[in-house]
Amino acid sequence: MRRRVVVTGIGLVTPLGTDVEIVWQKLLRGESGVGKITLFDASSFPTQIAAEVKDWDISEIGENPDDWKNQDRNTHFAVGAGTKAFQDSGLSAGDYEPERFGVYTGAGEGRQNFDDFAKMMLAGLKPNGSFDENSFIEKGLEILHPIKELEQEPNMPAAHLAARFEALGPNANCLTACAASSQAVGEAVELIRRDEVDLMVAGGAHSMIHPFGVTGFNLLTALSMRNDDPEAASRPFDADRDGFVIGEGAAMLILEELEHAKKRGAKIYGEMAGYGSTSDAFRVTDCHPEGRGAIASLKMALKDAAISLEEINYINAHGTSTGVNDRVETLVIKAVFGDNAYKIPVSSTKSMTGHLIAAGGSSELIYSLLAIRDNIVPPTINYATPDPDCDLDYVPNRARELKCNVIASNSFGFGGQNVTLVAKRFND
Repeated sequence: MRRRVVVTGIGLVTPLGTDVEIVWQKLLRGESGVGKITLFDASSFPTQIAAEVKDWDISEIGENPDDWKNQDRNTHFAVGAGTKAFQDSGLSAGDYEPERFGVYTGAGEGRQNFDDFAKMMLAGLKPNGSFDENSFIEKGLEILHPIKELEQEPNMPAAHLAARFEALGPNANCLTACAASSQAVGEAVELIRRDEVDLMVAGGAHSMIHPFGVTGFNLLTALSMRNDDPEAASRPFDADRDGFVIGEGAAMLILEELEHAKKRGAKIYGEMAGYGSTSDAFRVTDCHPEGRGAIASLKMALKDAAISLEEINYINAHGTSTGVNDRVETLVIKAVFGDNAYKIPVSSTKSMTGHLIAAGGSSELIYSLLAIRDNIVPPTINYATPDPDCDLDYVPNRARELKCNVIASNSFGFGGQNVTLVAKRFND
């Protein structure tokens, strides 16, 4: 029999705040974290709105911000959320063997240092139009900061988390776009199941609210341009949706082997029951129009969890607020659950938090675990005009009390990545 895995700690750094209980109550009230972009001057951009993390820095977890000035924004978020999860779990150094404690993150790349790169390019460009590589290199040696450049690597959040907790076990990062943190959680669960570790800190962190990130998504025509009404911009499954709202933040979980958790008397948020991961093998941006990869992912997770279709009480949708994603995800749920799909509440918390990109899946898993704990599911806000292609119960605009024992959480990413996680109420 495979080992059972439970969640014993959770931590968040999000556009709605960094205290889990405060964030949860805001979600249940239907509050939006979307506003005008303040991290750079976006006045000339087609999209001028985002869901930013505001009024937070790493001093909240006892660190001096000056000591972290070379670390990227997403690393700050990851360490903040990871530390909160560790503290929430009640762990201390004597509770685990460092060699049996690992880290698995789904973290995005850091903000690229284009200012210094531009200076290097200008140094190398000669008046006659030729390019002098020696001048380019000399300028780089003069102005680049080795640690700052290194911190742009996607595995840096995982490295800092491991050092912080002396986690000497497996350490990995996957960057599978918007499915990354869900995949990180799923793979971390598998490591515990296989008896390679007893504990994992797993989740994701990302920050793409900078000119390069926003420009890229604008070129893909993926972002909402509802600049005059930011709080209403993210409107999953609504007929008037016009794209997603980019967000940022981190969400980390402490995953623990059941007997290890019971031995130290840990509180348990829920049990990780199923994990499915597939590829559309289609296009690098569009999901397969028939949802073949997502259907397979959802079925795989249900089979892994040994859960019947009738046992799922709630689905936290990927629900990005793009035309294609919402339509295909609706199709996927109906293809898997048949007529029962119309009986399952489906909501998208991205309507309030925006899309945290690599950190989206792990944050939504946390919200789903809180739904199990409190028997209430968060709404999809800004739902006003039904779309005939999206005809399920999206918990419109108001949270709903619901006996919630088993949840599924979907995450789909560019490149055709599909991940589904299934969690359930813990019963000994």
